[in-house]
Amino acid sequence: MKRNPLILFFIAAIVAAMLFAGIRMARNNRANGFAKGQLIGQLAPDFELPALDGKNLKLSGLRGKAVLLNFWATYCGPCKIEMPWFVELQKEYGPQGFQIVGVAMDDASTEDIAKFAKEMGVNYPILLGKESVGESYGGVSVLPTTFFLDRDGKLIAREFGLQSRSVFVDHIKKAMSQGHAVQAQK
Repeated sequence: MKRNPLILFFIAAIVAAMLFAGIRMARNNRANGFAKGQLIGQLAPDFELPALDGKNLKLSGLRGKAVLLNFWATYCGPCKIEMPWFVELQKEYGPQGFQIVGVAMDDASTEDIAKFAKEMGVNYPILLGKESVGESYGGVSVLPTTFFLDRDGKLIAREFGLQSRSVFVDHIKKAMSQGHAVQAQK
């Protein structure tokens, strides 16, 4: 069977145009809003959201602790890879004044999110996210998206998508070394 070179050229042109458009959109998304680094060094936008335990958690209530703020969803494959690392990191660094906070950004029911968190062995607060909270951080168009806050509540770093565990550890150590630690309560 003989292939028509014109059809192959046409298909290659379409693929090239799609790749070009995709790369351009990704660059534009990074160039807008938070990705420019507008919020790095600034106080993290405060919010209050309901947690799976029924209580509300206010981000500013964690001042004095370094915080890893992770926007995720139950359907997100990379999120499932990160969660066991987060469980380990919370155990390892929690006693030193570190807190992970997960913000579920999908439409699953509270029961489904709670079941998922239990199956993953999550040992940190899971909050029921709102689009407005994601928007206050420059939009959360990629899941997972993770922000790192120092002890004063300032944003020191952010990561889009799955990262290596060592990247998280580096950001956590940096976050813990900056700002004022919370005084130990007796």
